[in-house]
Amino acid sequence: MTHNPILLMGGSGAIGHHTARALRAAYPDVPLLIGGRDLEKAQRAAEQVGGAQAVVIDSSTDDLGLGDRAVGAVVVFYMDHALAGLRYAQQRGVPHLSISSGIFEIAPEIALYMHTPGASPIVLGYEWMAGATTVAALSIAREFGRIDAIRIDALVDEQDTGGPTVASDFEHLSKMLPAALTRRDRSYVWREGDDSKTLFHALDGTAIEASGFSSIDVVGLAAATGAPNVQFNIGIGVSSSRRQGHPMSTEIIIELAGESLDGKPLRTRHAVVHPAGTAPLTGLSVAMLLERLLGLDGQPATPPGLYFPYQLLDAQAYRERLEGEGGEWRRLPVE
Repeated sequence: MTHNPILLMGGSGAIGHHTARALRAAYPDVPLLIGGRDLEKAQRAAEQVGGAQAVVIDSSTDDLGLGDRAVGAVVVFYMDHALAGLRYAQQRGVPHLSISSGIFEIAPEIALYMHTPGASPIVLGYEWMAGATTVAALSIAREFGRIDAIRIDALVDEQDTGGPTVASDFEHLSKMLPAALTRRDRSYVWREGDDSKTLFHALDGTAIEASGFSSIDVVGLAAATGAPNVQFNIGIGVSSSRRQGHPMSTEIIIELAGESLDGKPLRTRHAVVHPAGTAPLTGLSVAMLLERLLGLDGQPATPPGLYFPYQLLDAQAYRERLEGEGGEWRRLPVE
């Protein structure tokens, strides 16, 4: 099957690199365009990936400076405040996936979608690690007849910067929205100050200081499960693997509480872990979203619409690919 190349805007960064590697591993023949403002940097990244071509992106033009070049999908790995990539994708009727905007910055994208809802599939890829948390949480939720509370605690190793672009984007999000959107007793509230501070236990049992974070996971999980209480917290410190003398990792602790399918009280605790950190886990998610959008997996391509990542990713396939990279998705004892 012949496919037009996938345009990776900002593809020379850490997450773009891991996305390209994941795509190459699963689909060696799919062509890639590594786009950026620095052609030399993009060329180095393209050479490392193999079977890829570097292109210069000009966000001030409608065609991104690419002329009439055919493109099969557009992925944006940085905050595209001008929505140049989205406009370009809609004009050409190809899928668009962006991973860097905050929950408070999605209104412009939704507005463009609402005006041309049939133009192309658009994925709001702003869930933590582009779906790693929500896909696992919703799979676990199948054990429940009713969910009363969902709590997500993400531990980012202090050595895991994810590259300069990721660090810059994260600083921007933290500065622009210090309060944390949370669902509490069926109402959405903003946790701030002391109300935003919390503790959680890492995979190895170590207590981690954390703060609430406004991840779009909160609204997605609340809508999908009806849970009246949903919160997301982030702690930055030493990952469990590094405390044990191994390289850094990234870990996500997922706790659900409610009733089982037979009406009995139920609490569960799980961990999703990637041994190489945030960028490879995000890259895996983005690669699997692209294969679903384009139908690389042998199923029909995704039709136009507005999607969360968890609406496209298959939980079992995701788990298998995660474990194939040495990651874990496992049940933990309930504290």
